[in-house]
Amino acid sequence: MAFDLFNPTPEHAQLREMIRRFAETEVEPQALEHDKSETFNLPLFRKLGELGVLGVTCGEDFGGAGLDAVAACIVHEELSAVDPGFALAYLAHSMLFVNNVYQNASDEQRARFLPKACTGEKVCGMCMSEPDAGTDVLGLRTTARRDGDFYVLNGAKMWITNGAISKSELGDAFLVYARMEGAARSELTSFLVEKGTPGFSLGQKIEDKLGMRASPTAELVFEDARVPAANRVGEEGTAMLHMMRNLEIERVTLAAMSLGIARRSIEVMNAYAKERKSFGEPLNRYGQIQRHIAESYAEYMAGRAYTYQVAYAMDLHKPGQRLDTDGVKLFCSTMGKNVADRAIQVLGGYGYTGEYKVERLWRDAKLLEIGGGTIEAHQKNMTRDLARLDKLR
Repeated sequence: MAFDLFNPTPEHAQLREMIRRFAETEVEPQALEHDKSETFNLPLFRKLGELGVLGVTCGEDFGGAGLDAVAACIVHEELSAVDPGFALAYLAHSMLFVNNVYQNASDEQRARFLPKACTGEKVCGMCMSEPDAGTDVLGLRTTARRDGDFYVLNGAKMWITNGAISKSELGDAFLVYARMEGAARSELTSFLVEKGTPGFSLGQKIEDKLGMRASPTAELVFEDARVPAANRVGEEGTAMLHMMRNLEIERVTLAAMSLGIARRSIEVMNAYAKERKSFGEPLNRYGQIQRHIAESYAEYMAGRAYTYQVAYAMDLHKPGQRLDTDGVKLFCSTMGKNVADRAIQVLGGYGYTGEYKVERLWRDAKLLEIGGGTIEAHQKNMTRDLARLDKLR
């Protein structure tokens, strides 16, 4: 039997079938409603816990599925094909929190936080960006100082996915990056901060977003927030490595989300172009339309092969895979947006309305050129890494 890069084992194929069925039967029907209302579907999110994928890369001993980066890509691609906003909330929880904690926290911390995160009882996220620090993450201003058995955190975090599960309620737990007072610019420290921590509050739930409206986004505020010392992850000043390692799987799974958007957009425009007639002929008989469909498919397959090849080779326990993890997100994020744009063009006026879904996919696709690293940041990182090479393998 020929090797299938997109489903390298029977377990991967079974996972894809299960998630696609769930996506089509349960996620798809609610997508437009939650996009319009800008609300997070918490009961549906918790069903992902019942399916066992909220901890897809987390070890089974802490409640996860113990699977690899390919499995993570499969889940993100399938969910994003029907509802990228819902998929983004899943990514923030499963990759930015669960995978990060599993890879970097102590066994005691894993035992406290991961089982309830893997079931969906707790909704979690990661706090890195700030009002004045996005791509320049080392410009963050959130500070921490030791005070006996606690650390006192001050600052604000912005654009935090799963930061609020409603207009007034925080998410449950977050991995928060801060800098110890007086520490060097590159010396970051991370903390596990729970809802109910004194001094930790919801600044605002961010609304009226262009896309990803079913994914809750918030500003979180730390005002002398007292975090137990037992919630510090690793040693002081060592979180930069944790951050860089987790950014790699984040970017691969964001690329997989773009694949889902592109695939669905191609399916929609391909079906429409077969059925819709203009001047007595199906649209797909015209060269302009053929170009939109054919180029979209070729670009989608190129991005899909690149993404799954990188995921297949990834070691989630090791850093140092930046060149190609940046590469897949650089290529796929713009590819997904362009394919959704072509789908709207093929559908004409119908593509501009919610009924055919591609206008929502197009709106959602834009974020993937910004979040998790801007395309400009990927270009910078990749050029720096390539400058160290004389020949490509």
